[in-house]
Amino acid sequence: MEEKTRCHVFVSGRVQGVCFRESARIKAERLKITGWVRNLDDGRVEAVFEGEKEDVEKMIKWAKIGPLFAKVDNLEAEEQKYQAEFKRFEVKY
Repeated sequence: MEEKTRCHVFVSGRVQGVCFRESARIKAERLKITGWVRNLDDGRVEAVFEGEKEDVEKMIKWAKIGPLFAKVDNLEAEEQKYQAEFKRFEVKY
């Protein structure tokens, strides 16, 4: 049986206005990750990823690069206990 996990991330750099959230949603759906992503007022992107540990790790690896026009300077990730809180992955506005 696969191990499930949850990760709370903050991504900084040029990550707003570059389709980061929508690209994250598409990537998460492909990986069958649940959770959410949103822009913060300070210019960062915040997200929560839940799913199989291997898939969450792939999602974090993607988020360290982001979509085509993003320039990620830093990604802070805190692994948390899996909570099965979400039914899907959504973009918060």
